[in-house]
Order: sequence, then C-alpha cells, then structure tokens
Amino acid sequence: MKVAYFDCPSGAAGDMIMASLVDAGVPLEALRAELGKLPLEGWTLTAREVRKGAFRATKVDVEIDQQAHRHHRSLGDILDILERSSLEVSVKTRAARIFTRLAEAEARVHGTDRESVHFHDVGAVDAIVDVTGGIIALDLAGVQAVHISALPIGGGLVGGPHGRIPVPGPGTAELLRGFPVVDTGVKAELVTPTGAAILTTLAASAGRMPPLTVEAVGYGAGTMDLPDTPNILRCFLGATTTAAAGDETVLQVETTIDDMSPQLYEPLIDRLFGAGALDVFLQPVIMKRGRPGIVVTALCAPDRVSDLSQALFEESTTIGVRWSEWRRARLDREMIVLTTAYGAIPFKVSRLGGRIMTVTPEFADVARIAREKSLPAREVLEQARADGRRLLGQ
Repeated sequence: MKVAYFDCPSGAAGDMIMASLVDAGVPLEALRAELGKLPLEGWTLTAREVRKGAFRATKVDVEIDQQAHRHHRSLGDILDILERSSLEVSVKTRAARIFTRLAEAEARVHGTDRESVHFHDVGAVDAIVDVTGGIIALDLAGVQAVHISALPIGGGLVGGPHGRIPVPGPGTAELLRGFPVVDTGVKAELVTPTGAAILTTLAASAGRMPPLTVEAVGYGAGTMDLPDTPNILRCFLGATTTAAAGDETVLQVETTIDDMSPQLYEPLIDRLFGAGALDVFLQPVIMKRGRPGIVVTALCAPDRVSDLSQALFEESTTIGVRWSEWRRARLDREMIVLTTAYGAIPFKVSRLGGRIMTVTPEFADVARIAREKSLPAREVLEQARADGRRLLGQ
C-alpha cells in the first residue's frame, strides 16, 4: 500500500501540506489542471523554492484577486462549489467531509449551528484551494492511506475576527480532539484550522511513522519564520513493508488483582489507554483460598510494554506484570464523518482489500442524539447504520 506520513515538527497548514507533496514529486502543472475544475475564478497557484533555517523547501501560495472575492461563504456555499465542479467524486466527498468538520468545530465553540458559520472573504478561496489541492496531490502521488505525527499546539495569543484568542484557536482545538499533540515551547499559531481539518479527517493513524520503504521525501514551507525552528512540514511517501495488510505483532500485558477497590479500575483503564493500550478488558477469576479477583488485560504495540507496566504498578495494587507475544490480523479502518438523517455522526469504517466490511457509528454520538431527540438509542443506531451504508454505496 502506498502511504504518506506527514511529520509536523513546526505544525501544519493547508498550503504546507500541498507544498510538501509538490516537493516530493507531484507535478505542479497536473495539480493546477485538476484545481482548474473548480468553478472559482480570480486566483492562481504558484510554487517556489525557499530556505527555512538549514532546509531547502517548497513554498506554495494561493494568490487571490481580492476584487473578485469580497463576500463571505457558508458551508452550503462551499459544498455547492464542490458539487458543481468536475472533480472526481472521491475528491469532492473528502473535501466535503473536511469542510463539514471544520464548520462543525467552529459552530460548536461559538454556540451556533454549522450553517451559520462563515468562511471569511479571501480566506474562503484560500481554504477551498488548499483542501482540494491537498486531496488532489495525494491522489496524484498514488497515496492510499495517510498517517501523521503528533501535532505541536503552539501558544500565545493571535488576533482574529472575534478579537485576540489563545493558541491553538478554539476551532483548531476542537478538531484536535482524539489526536496526540505536543508542546514544543514555540509561542505562535503552528497548526491552522485548515491544516488541522485536513490532517485529522484524512489520517488513518497518528503518532509514530508506520513501517514503510521510503520512496520520496518532500519539504513544505510555512509562511512564518520561527525562532530556532525551521518552519517546515515533511512528507514521507512510500510503501508499507508488512507482508500482509493488517498483519502485526502485539503484546498481551496482564496482571491479576484481588485486593483493590472497584472504584480504582476506571482510572486504571483510562491510564492504560493513555499509555498506549490498543484495548483493555477485565475478567473475574477465583484465586487462591477462594478469593475473587480480576485479571486486567491490555493489548499494546511491543514498544509500549514498559509504559503499560508502569501504569499498572502506579495505578493498581499489583506487584507483578506478565506479557506474551501474539500475532493478529486486523482490518484497515478510518474515522469519517457522514451526514445522516440525525445530522453529522462520526463512523468507523473498516475495509478488507479496499472493500467496505463494517460501517459503525460512534455510539457516544448515537446516545447523545437519542437523548436530545427523546428517541430510543436502538432506533437511532439502526437508522445511522442504514444511512452510513447508503452514503458509502453499500
């Protein structure tokens, strides 16, 4: 499988993502030709070589005729532009998902609905070209899956339409929920809302680079010059090195406990997931002298066993931890947001050889909708599943 891994030591923005792929070998003219299928006028795409610190990188700019773009655009306006374009259906679908998540994030933090969110003036054109350009560049590179590093959150304050706000901005922070972040000490806006929306929507995983044979490396330059830090986003293109997709080695880490308050198992489970556990489950057992006990089992990648062991020693009463190696096969999966009869719901979609196997709505969102609409959770779950399969052509 051809994959892209975005290493983001200085953050991410839409133009940096596109630039890193151009620098990795995506033909600029082919990218321009595809972007020309958008029913938008008054802009051009340029690329040039720059230096950021000790690094040579590519800087991509969307140059806009400000006289041609003076009005705000809503989510509906942008979705209409995408729908009227002659882009590939898969490009339209992914771009629509990204803009929908972006609008929902902004709506949530400002206490409104997504249709009331406006993409301001020139920035709307910028975002449309950045989002669709990034997706097109991935397709031109033949990328089948996207992986990303932890994202630096930045710090300080920046100005915006609503006055000075802390970094990361509220919309960006909302988009980063569920993804690993790091504080590098840089006081600047390192991850833009558009960059966060693109990467967190498309990413199949976040964190360490997956095993791959590197075929190309591209450097995309950001606009700012950061102190003591080259403002670049690095893209690794390559093929996964596993013999079979989803075939991997995991460790099963276990301990047996018979003297701990039941109240402490919830924080223990949370700590194990925070330490890198892929799954955690509890099983009741009978121990020596007829004592009831609990077997705590966690699955993890081989390099996380020490983190899980430390969590077990610190958060439980155990004095010993054991582990064993297991082989497992798992389906490729991704999180996507689909607009159902009850609104936007995140779905976990799994595939086998590119064929969709399961389409599962996130139950926390199903339960929330059921409460808000005073409906049985079972009814909402069944309708969401049906809508998800229909929207994905199943």
